[in-house]
Amino acid sequence: MTTTSCSIKPGWTPVTIGLMVLGFVAFWPLGLAMLAYILWGDRFSGMARDARDQWRASPFKGAVDQMATGTAYARTGNVAFDEYRQKELKRLEEERAKLDQMRNEFDDFLTELRRAKDQEEFDRFMSAKGRGAPDIA
Repeated sequence: MTTTSCSIKPGWTPVTIGLMVLGFVAFWPLGLAMLAYILWGDRFSGMARDARDQWRASPFKGAVDQMATGTAYARTGNVAFDEYRQKELKRLEEERAKLDQMRNEFDDFLTELRRAKDQEEFDRFMSAKGRGAPDIA
């Protein structure tokens, strides 16, 4: 039993040329992508491998890996500095919590202030109309 492959190979074949033309007619970036595949398709696997190798050798890889694992602040090896940094980060987190609480209290105050102002304007409107303020029970 033999199996055949239907994949489109890079190169100037009638099928790839037709797909490129159709791509340009339908949506030009598709035609451009097909042209790139025709010209450099046989090198794509090598380029992907080279890109992976360059990324593994990159100094940014370690930083991105640390951010992905959630430990953006790695130990430096200096115990005194690491303890100081940990205390400062904890202090800053406590200050942030206090500021968030104050912000929530201020937002509540502004909401109540707006409600009181709206009520005053509504009462003034009702008085000007001669109806008086409604009784709210």
